[in-house]
Amino acid sequence: MYYSGDHYEPYRAVFEMSDGALSEVLGAGGWVYIELDLGGVMDKPAFMDRCARALGLPDYFGRNWDALADCLADLSWAPPARGWLVMVTGWREFALAVPNDWSIAQEVFAEAEERWSGTESELRVVLALGGGS
Repeated sequence: MYYSGDHYEPYRAVFEMSDGALSEVLGAGGWVYIELDLGGVMDKPAFMDRCARALGLPDYFGRNWDALADCLADLSWAPPARGWLVMVTGWREFALAVPNDWSIAQEVFAEAEERWSGTESELRVVLALGGGS
C-alpha cells in the first residue's frame, strides 16, 4: 500500500508468482487472498461496485467512502481468517482519471490496515506494479 504524506514510506516487494500460487500459499497460513481488479474503472461508482464484488461486501454496503471505511473497520460480515491480503491491480487508470478519489481510496485502505495491524486478523492492501496495473 502506498502511504502519502508523512505517514510511511512505501514498501516495494518485487516477486513473480501466479495468483493461484499466491492464494495457495496464503490459504495455507489461514489468510484470504482477494484480487481487486480496477482495470477499466474510471469513476467512483465503478470503483465502489468493483470493491463490493471483489471483497464480497454485505448487501447493506452504501457504495460511498464512509460505508467502505465502515465495512473495512468491522469485518464481522467476512468469513473468519488469520488475515486478508487485498491485491489491487489495474489501479493506474483510476488514479489518473480521478486523482482525488484515488487519494481518498488510499486513505481508506491505509486506515483499515492500521485498524487491523497487530490483531489476530490482519488486513493488508498491496498495489500491484506489474502487468495490467
